Amino acid sequence: MWRALVFIGLLCVAAFGAVWLADRPGSVLITFAGYEIQMSVAVAAIALAGLALFLALLWSLVSGILHLPSRLTFASKARRRSRGYQAISRGMVAVGAGDTIAARRYANEAERLLGREPLTLLLKAQAAQVSGNREAAEAAFTQMMEEDETRVLGLRGLFVEARRRGDVGEAQQYASEAVRLAPAAAWASDAVLEARCADHDWRGALEAVERRASLGLLNKATAKRHRAVLLTADALERVDHDPDGALRSAQDAVKLAPDLVPAAAMAGRLLSRKGDLRKGAKVVETAWRSLPHPDLADVYLNLRPGDSGLDRLKRAETLMRLSGAAPEGRLAVTRAALEAREFARARDALAPLLQDRPSMRVCLLMSDLEQAEHGSTGRGREWLARATRAPRDPAWIADGIVSDHWLPISPVTGRLDAFVWQAPPDVLVAPELTLHDDVTADLDDEPRPLPAVAAPSPEVVPAPAPVSESVASHEPILEPEDDVLKNELRAALSDEEPAKQEVPLPPPGPVVFPATPPDVPKPKEEAAARRSVFSVW
Repeated sequence: MWRALVFIGLLCVAAFGAVWLADRPGSVLITFAGYEIQMSVAVAAIALAGLALFLALLWSLVSGILHLPSRLTFASKARRRSRGYQAISRGMVAVGAGDTIAARRYANEAERLLGREPLTLLLKAQAAQVSGNREAAEAAFTQMMEEDETRVLGLRGLFVEARRRGDVGEAQQYASEAVRLAPAAAWASDAVLEARCADHDWRGALEAVERRASLGLLNKATAKRHRAVLLTADALERVDHDPDGALRSAQDAVKLAPDLVPAAAMAGRLLSRKGDLRKGAKVVETAWRSLPHPDLADVYLNLRPGDSGLDRLKRAETLMRLSGAAPEGRLAVTRAALEAREFARARDALAPLLQDRPSMRVCLLMSDLEQAEHGSTGRGREWLARATRAPRDPAWIADGIVSDHWLPISPVTGRLDAFVWQAPPDVLVAPELTLHDDVTADLDDEPRPLPAVAAPSPEVVPAPAPVSESVASHEPILEPEDDVLKNELRAALSDEEPAKQEVPLPPPGPVVFPATPPDVPKPKEEAAARRSVFSVW
């Protein structure tokens, strides 16, 4: 629109000039080299405009001829750059597709056409990595280190290669240099934090978390959680030689994350040692409301040394009320009731947990309850055998590792705050052995005198071991992972058993325990072989 208006305006000016010259007649006389040329003013103006146009065209022709070599060179360079970037594009696609031959070919072509461009070096390094040529990859990343714009990229490549060959020290050096050059590089800050956690430099790791939070690499909630985890790790490391410092770290961790079980348990235990029972109980109760945990129950029940079993039972009932009758609260009440020898209260607390598939701890508690109330009986032995097939209780799990104890970092990946409290996968657990149609009726049946067996000890294992059953002898057969438990169970089962008689094998199907056998002499003392259920806590 504006261009049309400008053109019309210029046309109007030209018309006005032509009319103006036409209204003013006159002549122009030019004398040159003995010649005289006389013309009107209008013709002279037209001749002058034509001469100017001719000179402009002549200048353009001359300048074009003079600049023709440079223009031809520029066009050749442009074509080379276009072909080079096309080779880079195709090379990156080949790298992503895993075509090592095409990736190397395009990398060589891009280097020939473009030289040491950043993208060329990157493609060359990627092609070398895909083809497994680590030396060529490191050489390409080292070349990147020579240019300012690709230095951080070269550091990252060298860091990855150092990690692959297991040179942790050199990898840390590359990460530290990258953090110095580019503090916002997330990979470098992650590597520095991981290295400090691996070295148990918890204060240095706290500084790294603070720096990441200030740069916006962590949101506020995650940064607060990481600080709490690192403070808890610091408290666990200082608890033996610096209890006061450990208490300060644990309290700071509880302020940042009141639901962090290890921090709350540590703070409650240390406050109990100092005699500040009220504050210790408050810390444990706050964490218990968020996540009922056996470590919290253990601290809460033993806040005041020297209490009677009934006092601990009252505190356990308080925990059960705070958790809304959660399973951990019932287990805490059962444990305290066993210590106080309140067997009826223990059975009442455990009864709701027997409705479905009772877990290993529930079975072990039932075994201890039968033995504590009735002595060494067959019912206790049945519950102990059932524990070998029961679903596992919740444990600390991180990256496929099941642990009885919380750790600040994963032993597999080094990731901070990796452990979560949950039940391990149950897919490898054998079907539960059928004992009775009504499980709750076991609480009131008559005991059977059979020897007690050692309870299984929790281990740090990736998954529970499978279990099978021998139909002929009703003897649990465990896999090699549970050799210790297998030996204990077989030793207990073979101790003073009555003579066996030849009986035909039953048809395939679910295994059912026989009816109550006749009384047998009381077995030998097995206190050394049998672990108490309280060791599980």
